[in-house]
Amino acid sequence: MQVSAADITAWIGAFLWPFFRIGAMLMSMAVIGTRALPVRVRLLLALAITVAIVPLTAPAPAVDPLSAEGLWIGAQQILIGVAMGFALRLVFAALDLAGESIGQLMGLGFASLMDPQNGVQVPAVSQFYILLATLMFLSLNGHLLWIETLAGSFQAIPVGAGGLSPEAVWAIVLFPAQIFGWAVRMALPVIAALLVVNVAFGVLSRASPQLNVFSVGFPVTLFVGLLLIFITLPAVLNKVAPLTHDGLALVTQILRGGR
Repeated sequence: MQVSAADITAWIGAFLWPFFRIGAMLMSMAVIGTRALPVRVRLLLALAITVAIVPLTAPAPAVDPLSAEGLWIGAQQILIGVAMGFALRLVFAALDLAGESIGQLMGLGFASLMDPQNGVQVPAVSQFYILLATLMFLSLNGHLLWIETLAGSFQAIPVGAGGLSPEAVWAIVLFPAQIFGWAVRMALPVIAALLVVNVAFGVLSRASPQLNVFSVGFPVTLFVGLLLIFITLPAVLNKVAPLTHDGLALVTQILRGGR
């Protein structure tokens, strides 16, 4: 049995380029692509998914991975994977923005925690929403839906068929506007109620200047904010499924060239 250099190159490319797309998505997406999950675990997970998906994909082009064309194909796969993972990260950004808006009005803007997803300090309310949304996302098998979409991406955009179209990139650019709308709808009931409380204390301070509004208003605002979060929490968590659906719709739009 003789094995030529072309055969070895084709075999390496058949696994290497799908691995680039899968690994880029797992490294950039929310939930899995967080600092809480070690890089080695993500690499092993990407390798396992690659081994499972490669037999179901179209044959990769017989191109030397170290050639200019091979490097260009690898860059395309990384870009596609990052775009798919970034879509899910934007979904969780809506919860982050809603929690940050509520925390600022509650007076908890100074109370920050380390976000394991982004590696930055975020308000405690945002971290609370993100943790609950992560559990909801996993309970709804959202990670499995994302992996299924990833497997279907190799039929929509086969390896070597090209990268993202300008229309797909434009769809990614416009998606944050939709995410901002979701964040406003989730935070609006709490923000409106806290605004009424703040206006009431403003009127009270004008009517009774000797009253220390800060010492009285902060506990009341904090209590009202926590109570409103508890009341609106079921409605906020019910938004996780539609948000995930919108993220998957964006990925489908990306794979269809922005259509």
